[in-house]
Amino acid sequence: MSNQSAAITVSQLKKSYKKVNVLKDVSFTVPKGSIFALLGANGAGKTTTINILATLLKADGGTAVVDGNDVAKKPDNVRKRISLTGQFAAVDDILTGRENLELVSDLRHIKNPKQTVARLLAQFNLEEAADRRVQTYSGGMQRRLDIAMSLIGSPSIIFFDEPTTGLDPQSRNGMWQTIKSLANAGTTIFLTTQYLEEADQLADNVCILNKGVIVAEGTPAELKKLLPHGQIELKFQDHKQLLAAAALLKRYKPEQNNELLLLTANTNGTVAELTQLLSTLEKAGIEVTEFAQKSPTLDDVFFKVINETKEKK
Repeated sequence: MSNQSAAITVSQLKKSYKKVNVLKDVSFTVPKGSIFALLGANGAGKTTTINILATLLKADGGTAVVDGNDVAKKPDNVRKRISLTGQFAAVDDILTGRENLELVSDLRHIKNPKQTVARLLAQFNLEEAADRRVQTYSGGMQRRLDIAMSLIGSPSIIFFDEPTTGLDPQSRNGMWQTIKSLANAGTTIFLTTQYLEEADQLADNVCILNKGVIVAEGTPAELKKLLPHGQIELKFQDHKQLLAAAALLKRYKPEQNNELLLLTANTNGTVAELTQLLSTLEKAGIEVTEFAQKSPTLDDVFFKVINETKEKK
């Protein structure tokens, strides 16, 4: 990918705190106008990465270029082009929603601030609550206001650090729609999250970060191809039949769930092999009460690559 088509380019980024290596040679590219998700457990280095890209923290090594500007050499240029929404809404709860937006407009020297504020209140469905103190807002409303504030000045890149932490399902879905609409309008979205379903729903490209190292990257579909697509989930009437089926289907490397009476068999994904598997059980007098094809998820991919990393050490 050329530098002109990349919103963010990171190469061999390093960061340590005393003797703890938080980032080790991290490299990735984020295309313009895309949604990029950086996944990882707590302590993996996600927030450190965002803080370096947002010029809040200096790297120990490597380079990071944001919207054509080196974050170490031209931090002021970077700050003019980005916005950062952290894990918790950065709003003043003593002020009203309107006053919060007006304050940021003044700080960013926006022309026609009242028009900008009115547009954002309407866009984020906050018009009725505009003149109420933010301390009366729900968590979802505060988060919407936080994003509205981050859009003042029309940043080309927005960093979302775990944006749906603490939100209820309805508010989370609303946040997803907001992020999608921003990307559809041409804004580049850099997202960190612990929710794998969130990345699956939103991201064009995903990187999985583990202990400061990128251990997998690609589109959600590409990452799911790391796992077998021929997994069949079988349910049985009782524990005795489950054990008998597991013994009979050894060549399919079955995984047992004794509590739910489930057996997951790894096939080649063809109808012929599924038919053969079910026929084998039928001939042995083992009744399958339910069966379904199990599609890989990003959760499955995450645990696979994390476990493989542990095994290599």
